[in-house]
Amino acid sequence: MAPSIGTSVPRVDGPAKVCGSARYVDDLVLPGMLHGATVRSDVPRGRLLGVDLDPAFDWTGITVVTADDVPVNAVPLIESDQPVLARDEIRHAYEPVALLACEDRLRLAQALRHVTLRVEPLPPVLTIDDALAAREAIRGADNVIKRYRITKGRGGAAVEGCEVVVRGVYETGWQEHVYIEPNGMIGWWDGDTARVEGSLQCPYYVQKGIKGVFGLPDDGVDVTQAVTGGGFGGKEEYPTLVALHALLLAKKSGRPVKLVYGRQEDVEASTKRHPSRVEIASGCDRDGTLRAVSIRVLFDGGAYVTLTPVVLSRGALHACGAYRWEDVTVEAVAVATNTPPNGAFRGFGAPQTIWAIERHLDRVARTLGTDPVALKRKNLLRLGDTTATGQTLKESVGVEECVEKAMAASGYVEKRERGPVVTGRTARGVGAAIFLHGAGFTGSGEKYLKGKVAVDLLPGGRARVRTGSTDIGQGTETVFRQIAADGLGIGVENVDFAVPSTANVPDSGPTVASRTVMVVGSIVDAAAKELRARLEAEEKARGATRSAAWERLAADPARATSLVQYEPPPGVVWDDATYSGDAYPAYGWACDVAEVEVDLDTFETKVTGFWAAVDVGRVINPTLCAGQVEGGTLQAIGWALTEKLVTKDGKILNPRMTNYIVPTSLDAPPFTTTLVEAAYSRGPGGAKGVGELPMDGGAPAVAAAIEHATGLVLDRVPMLPEDLFEASVKGGAR
Repeated sequence: MAPSIGTSVPRVDGPAKVCGSARYVDDLVLPGMLHGATVRSDVPRGRLLGVDLDPAFDWTGITVVTADDVPVNAVPLIESDQPVLARDEIRHAYEPVALLACEDRLRLAQALRHVTLRVEPLPPVLTIDDALAAREAIRGADNVIKRYRITKGRGGAAVEGCEVVVRGVYETGWQEHVYIEPNGMIGWWDGDTARVEGSLQCPYYVQKGIKGVFGLPDDGVDVTQAVTGGGFGGKEEYPTLVALHALLLAKKSGRPVKLVYGRQEDVEASTKRHPSRVEIASGCDRDGTLRAVSIRVLFDGGAYVTLTPVVLSRGALHACGAYRWEDVTVEAVAVATNTPPNGAFRGFGAPQTIWAIERHLDRVARTLGTDPVALKRKNLLRLGDTTATGQTLKESVGVEECVEKAMAASGYVEKRERGPVVTGRTARGVGAAIFLHGAGFTGSGEKYLKGKVAVDLLPGGRARVRTGSTDIGQGTETVFRQIAADGLGIGVENVDFAVPSTANVPDSGPTVASRTVMVVGSIVDAAAKELRARLEAEEKARGATRSAAWERLAADPARATSLVQYEPPPGVVWDDATYSGDAYPAYGWACDVAEVEVDLDTFETKVTGFWAAVDVGRVINPTLCAGQVEGGTLQAIGWALTEKLVTKDGKILNPRMTNYIVPTSLDAPPFTTTLVEAAYSRGPGGAKGVGELPMDGGAPAVAAAIEHATGLVLDRVPMLPEDLFEASVKGGAR
């Protein structure tokens, strides 16, 4: 049987999605099902004095749930600070306060208009600066959610002794996920067992939340993933809240309840990418050799902790970029504000700090009078170098090959030497970014997760993969079948993928952190190969054919399944106390080159070409891998040029796709994607993570191209036409 790894096996979920037979949560109907809705605050901060139901309205057949109906009113996450339903305090403008359910959607909409919240408004804290000033503190004495400190060598104090010192401040705004399918869950009770099915990334996260709120054992909760229309991190932690709301309504009504958000509600209430400000002071020699850097990272966590500490951690760990520094200090702080909670988003904090360090090195190059890529290439991390946390890079560092291939494919050097091309009232320029992304959980994370996978032999020469890792559009189901098929020596068409449900799949850890293929895929590979060894032993012991050995093992429950737990690589050592050591077992590396055309009258920017060279370790499925790179890059281009979430007094002014503008296929530039393979010894076939990496480099590459085309220096995203105009009025800086 020819190996399938390295070939573009068609997506197994493709036909159902293209033909419309795939069943998303809003397609599902259960007998007696009610529809649910959420009553939300309309002020960013206040004291909740009461929930009033209009006595003139007919409440017959409508179920009402408030905080009094919640057994344990706290969502179990890193901290249990977020209430399932607000009881006394309002912390953001879309805080859920009450829930309604009804058979008839029209009556449900009418009922929502007859609920009044009595709230005493309080002064909100809406910005990072207000939070740091502890004005009207909303969390402790200083509004700080989490702090990290990373030091290397003499620390950032060494900057002042360098020949060339450069300082800069770099900012990013919110970004909305805009997955194609909004959040949705169906909840029901089977006796004392809570059951939910819906759109989600991490079934065991949802199970943990339900167990904590209702006081249930593991086998008292069954969480099943429906076909899921995208996640990007937005369906990592947030679906737990939706599931809890559906189950509360189901418990009180005694009937199944479907709770599906509309687009506006999803944009308003769900988590976003954290806004950030990064302050950098760096020192280098006059020949461009980087020496020391001091970085202060500030993230806006929003009203509750959610996953902010982990997002801030990854942001801090990527803040020094793909470069060698002898002396480093990174101070990272996340603060609470009275805005909707921010959480997981593709890139998980790294896009904010990669944006900052890439724009900063562009500034250093400008100061030195050299080309930015020349400066960056001179200082790239290489095998044997140490990162800011003191990690020695021992293998799988393909960054130099990425740069070489991106430069060659794009013609970057020639285009930069030629200078910007001005034709009439348009200017064309080219820019680049070089970056890395840690694959897998940070530090000791995988050790604590203890992710597991099962592979089963089934009658008729078939096999089945059972894993808690979900397919949210990225192709996990197809890639895992390829890995299992090659491990067993059978065709992909003979491998099934079990629907992720906590009742029948092991906890593989969350579908996040570019760990799905590298980490979980490696134990799929191990489980499949263990079964193959059992088959070969059975053949040898009994003189049987492969098919006979297969049927004998498939009929024996003790031998038909291989359950494997992930073991972190030996020699990977991390110290959480000092935040030093081996932050990740491996890194993905990439170089992006963007070419843009800027209209000098309207300041509209169009990306006319994009070249990405990405080190993924080993390509499992070339088409799916390139799709991840190009999809993530287009998302980064949207963050760079169009996606501005506008707020006023803590409320979102553009919560619709008509005025929160994301790029479509018509906006996508021609992509040239080169997949580089610097194999990682512990990944399946040498594979590393790729899902998050493409989000990191697109924005700084576009900003560098705008600068080349126009001379305008922009250090905040998004870069809207009005921002370019403002920069031009101010003489090239914003």
